Amino acid sequence: GWCPLSPAGAQTTQLLVEPPWRPAVLWDRVTLTCQGSGTAAATTWYKDGQPWWQKGPDLLRVNESGTYQCDRPGMGLSPLMHILNERLVLQVPAWALLEGDAVTLRCRG
Repeated sequence: GWCPLSPAGAQTTQLLVEPPWRPAVLWDRVTLTCQGSGTAAATTWYKDGQPWWQKGPDLLRVNESGTYQCDRPGMGLSPLMHILNERLVLQVPAWALLEGDAVTLRCRG
């Protein structure tokens, strides 16, 4: 999953990706999970900046490339998640990294 750093005490909608690598690619069988407080059945999904699925589930199996976001009432939009359909991709871990951390890169195709 992905856990971005946010100011202490801040509550925001988060978008987690599985498997936990970025950029995500379709052939990895990507699943997105929308996390935030509020009613789970009230999740709104956005694809390429447009409302795509209202009152959807928290868990979404992605079948199309594009840019995804989710919204939980009162929490605001999640960060963007780009899903690519590329033959060759250089990936980094999807979790927050700090300066000085050792990073494993994946070149996959």
